[in-house]
Amino acid sequence: MTIYTITKFLHVVLAIIAVGFNASYGIWIVRSARDPEHIGFAMRTIKFLDDRFANPAYGLLLLTGLFMVFNAGYPLTTFWIAAAIVLYVIVLVLAFTVISPNFRAQLRALETDGPQSDTFRAAAARGRTFGILILVLVLAIVFLMVVKPTLS
Repeated sequence: MTIYTITKFLHVVLAIIAVGFNASYGIWIVRSARDPEHIGFAMRTIKFLDDRFANPAYGLLLLTGLFMVFNAGYPLTTFWIAAAIVLYVIVLVLAFTVISPNFRAQLRALETDGPQSDTFRAAAARGRTFGILILVLVLAIVFLMVVKPTLS
């Protein structure tokens, strides 16, 4: 067993945690929308899972991924690596500039105006749209990491 193998195992576990938690957020939201008195609980739980598990896992994914790239001697310009890094940066920018501020605004609207307010609904719609976009981008990264396509 090598440090590379252990790192790869950790990398896969981190991907399961990050992508798995993120994929569950839609379920939390849909279930709580059917029972509006629990929307606040669901949203605070999503924030907790995101802050404590998913986001740290995404950060560690970058570190373990880069470690494996350098350890294996792959150039960062390898198509599947470069494409994944570009997508990762796009996801990061969207997360910090759109998703997180919108989620805070949605939670604030819920607490001040309630789940039926136009402010809450608009933030929820934005969250849905950008959440789906992020999920597609993250799945594209997973695809690149698993399939490792080349441009030959």
